[in-house]
Amino acid sequence: MHCVQRLGSDVLYLGGSDRRLSLFENVYPIPRGVSYNSYLVLDEKTVLLDTVDQAIAPRFFENLTFALNGRTLDYVVVNHMEPDHAATLLDLMERYPQVQVVGSAKSIAMIAQFFDAAAQERTITVKEGDTLSAGRHTFTFLMAPMVHWPEVMVTYDTTDKVLFSADAFGTFGALSGNLFADELDFAAEWLPDARRYYTNIVGKYGPQVQTLLKKAAGLEIAMLCPLHGPIWRKDIQWFVDKYQTWSTYAPEEQRVMIACASIYGHTENAAEIVAARLAEKGVRNIALYDLSHHHVSEMVSEAFRCSHLVLASATYNNGLFTPMENLLLDLKAHNFQNRTVAIIENGSWAPQAGKLMRELVDGMKNMRVLEESVTLRSACKEDQRAALEALADAVAADLLG
Repeated sequence: MHCVQRLGSDVLYLGGSDRRLSLFENVYPIPRGVSYNSYLVLDEKTVLLDTVDQAIAPRFFENLTFALNGRTLDYVVVNHMEPDHAATLLDLMERYPQVQVVGSAKSIAMIAQFFDAAAQERTITVKEGDTLSAGRHTFTFLMAPMVHWPEVMVTYDTTDKVLFSADAFGTFGALSGNLFADELDFAAEWLPDARRYYTNIVGKYGPQVQTLLKKAAGLEIAMLCPLHGPIWRKDIQWFVDKYQTWSTYAPEEQRVMIACASIYGHTENAAEIVAARLAEKGVRNIALYDLSHHHVSEMVSEAFRCSHLVLASATYNNGLFTPMENLLLDLKAHNFQNRTVAIIENGSWAPQAGKLMRELVDGMKNMRVLEESVTLRSACKEDQRAALEALADAVAADLLG
């Protein structure tokens, strides 16, 4: 049975959600699932905006058949060739032999990489500013390379002022009937997933996101239709502002994240002492995490949110304890920058963690490491409390100004 929802007089939502998938891109945990969004415009010509992942192919084609109601499909616009949006493209072309595939030059080239090269014969290559008329609707294509693949483009319906934004403005989480962000408590329940989606999927490409935001600023946008997560028709600027913050690597909030990589609990004890002192100095909403118990994607997201980081790690095999190493390498891979950092190291016979954390942090842009640092040898002793409190005082003074 179909599950088609109407977004406008002649614009339909054909997507669906996957609540069974445990790892998005086989790496990011998605306990709330994920949606794959696809849109159909019924005009003099029929235009499909992206397809879906194979996981929901049966319901997608059922939706499409119902929505077309006997009409043929004239165009499918490929904004993004990643398989979670284009895995069903070849099946679509076989079901609708007349359909023409519209995409950027790199998208068209990728069709042959994923499918039989013959599929390229029914394509229309578009470039920046090209248009496609479907009758009442005219679509303008804007290139958005590296948001987050090189072939990406977005499609703007100049008639209804709708921006089909590919992976930009996407969010982890399955949809449950409410398609629109204003039908949800987005700030409380969806923003963490939106932040984690952005920071881990798109976060590396802040300059390219900035380029897209500048293009979008010149458009009148009445509806924002991403390929994952809720659709925006109200308070669009609020979400755009989040992208502005994240893509410039500015902290979303003035707050402290304490990232702790502890083996037997001694390093964690030191982190707790620092957290308690920060609270005494008036710092609120302190976020303390044991890195061994949180997926690194969650910690990347939290680091993007916070202005100040306290990194506390044990030395392990004369190197950096792996949960801390994974976090710092992932942050560097995502172009993380513009933060203030304090360092606590531990090592029973040859502390190395502090030096190694410093080297990784120094490899990121515009990172300021506070002079105050603490070295522990095994368990934290009472005479080291003063050093830990001094480190906390320096963080608090910097944070509170």
